[in-house]
Amino acid sequence: MNNGVPDLLTADGFDEAIIGVGSRCGQPDIVVYSRDKAIEILMRDGMSYDEAVEYFEFNVAGAWVGEETPIWVYSEGEWVTDSDKDGG
Repeated sequence: MNNGVPDLLTADGFDEAIIGVGSRCGQPDIVVYSRDKAIEILMRDGMSYDEAVEYFEFNVAGAWVGEETPIWVYSEGEWVTDSDKDGG
């Protein structure tokens, strides 16, 4: 059990950002994290806001480790679609 979450795949160093467990029909439960809290953790570890966002997007949220990969919840206004990233 990790931070009250029973034997689910977790992201190392981000236990404080866990906001719950997500359940999906016919698929394994997954840990749900707050993106904002994860950014705060990275900043507390010495990164600037921009460095933390870049690191998070590429190395944390961008890491696929199978069907039990955790979900990162973005606050309203923080969500960027792929078409936004491409300028479309």
